[in-house]
Order: sequence, then C-alpha cells, then structure tokens
Amino acid sequence: MLSAGQRAADPAAVAERPRLGREFGRFWTATACSGIGDGMSLAAAPLMASTLTDDPRLIAGVTMALTLPYVVFGIPAGVLVDRFDRRRAMAVIDVVRFGAMAGFAVTLLLDRAHLGVLYLCLFVIGTGETYYRNASQALVPALVTRDGLMHANGRLVATQSATTQFVGPLAGAGLFALAPVLPFGVDAVTFLVSAVLLTRLRVAGRPRPVAAPPGGSGVTRRLLADMTTGARWLWRHHLLRNLALMAGALNFVAAGAMAVLVVYAHRSLGLSDLGYGMLLAAEAVGAVLAAPVAPALVRRVGRDHALVAVAGAHVVASLLLWLVPSWPVAVVAFFVAACGSVTWDVVVVALRQTLIPDGLQGRVNSVYRLVAWGAIPLGAAAAGVVSHRYGPPAVYGFGAALMLLIMLRMLVGARRRWITRALETEVTG
Repeated sequence: MLSAGQRAADPAAVAERPRLGREFGRFWTATACSGIGDGMSLAAAPLMASTLTDDPRLIAGVTMALTLPYVVFGIPAGVLVDRFDRRRAMAVIDVVRFGAMAGFAVTLLLDRAHLGVLYLCLFVIGTGETYYRNASQALVPALVTRDGLMHANGRLVATQSATTQFVGPLAGAGLFALAPVLPFGVDAVTFLVSAVLLTRLRVAGRPRPVAAPPGGSGVTRRLLADMTTGARWLWRHHLLRNLALMAGALNFVAAGAMAVLVVYAHRSLGLSDLGYGMLLAAEAVGAVLAAPVAPALVRRVGRDHALVAVAGAHVVASLLLWLVPSWPVAVVAFFVAACGSVTWDVVVVALRQTLIPDGLQGRVNSVYRLVAWGAIPLGAAAAGVVSHRYGPPAVYGFGAALMLLIMLRMLVGARRRWITRALETEVTG
C-alpha cells in the first residue's frame, strides 16, 4: 500500500474519477471552442494560400508563419507567464487573436486578400499561442485538486486532439468549399467565446510575483535573468531534465514520421488524398480514446513503467510501418502511436505541474518546450534526407531503432523508480 505522503504526491494513486469541478468545466469548454476554430484554420489556411499562389514554397510559408513564434518567443513567453495573471492574460490574447482573424476575414469579404496578410495573421495567432499554451498548463493546478491533475490533463489532451485534428479540419475544409471567408470568420468567433469564458473563471490563488534579480535595474537584464532562472532550475532537476531530452527524441521520431507521411501514403500504400486524411483521422481517434484510459494504465503499471510502455508503443508502430506497408496496418500503427503520445502527455504534464514551483511554471516549461520541440524541425529534415536516399519506409525503420534505444533508457529509469522517488522527495522536502 502507498503511504499517505505518497498518495498526496502521486497524481495517479487516487480515486479513479475525481471531481474536476465547475471552473475546470468552463476552462475545458473554452479549450474545446478554441480548438475547433484552430482546427478549421489549420485546414483552411493552406487552402487559402493555394488560391493566392501556386508556388509550393510560399504555401509552405503558412506553416512557417504559424510555428516560427514558438522558436522566437517561447522562452520570453514563459517569463511573462510567471509575471502576469494567467487567466486575464489568456483572455486578452484571445481578444487580440479574435481581432487578427476577424481582420483577415474582412479582407476576404472586401476581396482584398493577400498572402502577406495571411502570413501576418497566422504569425499573430502563433505568437499568442506561445503564451496561451504555456499559461493554460500552468493554470490547471489552480482549477483542480492535485489528485485530479492526470484526469484533467487527459481530458484536455483528448479535446485538443479531437478538435484540432479531426472535427476542426473537417469543418474547415467543408466551410471553405462553401465560402473561403467562413472558416476564418467562425475561428474569430471561437476566440471571442473563449475570452468570455476565461473572464468568468474563478482561480484559486495566483503565481507569486517574480522578484527582480540583484543588480538588475534594466528591463533587458531582468528578462535575461528570468530566462536563465528557468534553464538553471530544469538543468538541476535530474528527472525533468531527462524527460525533456526523452521528449525531444520522441518528437524527433514523430516529426520525421509525419514529414514523409504524404509520400509514404501515396507511394508505399497507394492511397489517395482522402486515404491520407484517413491516416490522420486514425491518429486523432487513437488520441481521443487513449485519454480516458491512460490514467487507468498508470494506476495499474505505475508512472515509471507507463513511460516504458509509451516508448514500446512507438517501437511497435514504427516497425509495422517499416515492415508491413499496407493501409490497414498503417491505420493500426498510427492509432497505437497516438495512444502512446497521449499517455506520455497525461503523465509528464501532471509531473511538471506537480514538481515545478508555481512561480516558476512558465519559465521552466518554456525551456522544457524549447528542448522538446526544438527537435521537431530536425526530425523533419532528417526524415527528408533518409526518404530521398533510401525511400519513405526506411524513415520508420530508423525511427524504430531510435525508439528502441529510448525504451531501454526508460526501462533503466523505471527500474530505479526515478519518477516515484522524485515525487516522494517533493513530499518529504
């Protein structure tokens, strides 16, 4: 049996279905509403770009405009998360994003749409997202009790997957076929609805204000000191530092798999564009179904071994895609991989929310994300080289080998009970 101290620190060792409360319900509704709008724009933006240019490099610029802010503003956004009231700042960001998206919709109505305006709109949306996503994770512990963290994160992950990868894209493509302005206009409205819901949240407590570092009279000096504070804290925390590196390796493999998926679907599986969409849908369905199951898996095998199972799921998925190139097997593989990814998020996000002090949540999470997400473009680039030289299936073969190494590293950590010991230290310390 677990001791009282272990139960207090262990997000997985509590009641199976803790009550998440009305405030979390409002937060979940805001997340779902905004996610549907985001999914619509993710589908409609490339379609819109293709009507403005036939240059594939310029069409790819849509993704660049949306994701570049993560690299440029990720760490500064983490500092700001710890400086301001998170709920109010998220509401303000949603209002700004409403203005940007509504402005682009107006240009469509006036027949004044321009590719540069689309880039600017998406850059604003992505810049807001760097703060919003960091702050939303830091806000969850103020909305639910500690024993509800894993369930709350599981529900949020499932909602984000269902809305941004499944419901939103389908609705966005359908509305774009009716009238290009519709998906952008509806997305603008979802930002506004989300802002209203956030203003009605009642949050239990606020982050401690960030103290100015000694001798740091200048704004720039204080900002740099705050950014290095998060990096130093993460580097000194053995568990979270290792998990950040493991997350980077997982994202490296996952990004490579997605980067060549279109080529793999067309050339190796003989699928049409609709078949490619089927593979994406399988991934989204796997994420949605895995979210409520992940906490039960963690209770049964423990947090340490749950992450070993995550790596094992990715090994199996990569091997299937490499050795058995057929579309039914590919559907199963992406379903399994999505289940593993969701389980990782449910466990690790709850750990970060538990182990990182509230006043450092934004800064440490921003550095963690830089390590984990910085591997994404590297994985995509490496997959392109491997696919060009050896063919798309080889990407999944290399991915299986790397994931096997990750699984062995996770197994060593599980045998040493690295997660359990870190949580025990949090309670006794």
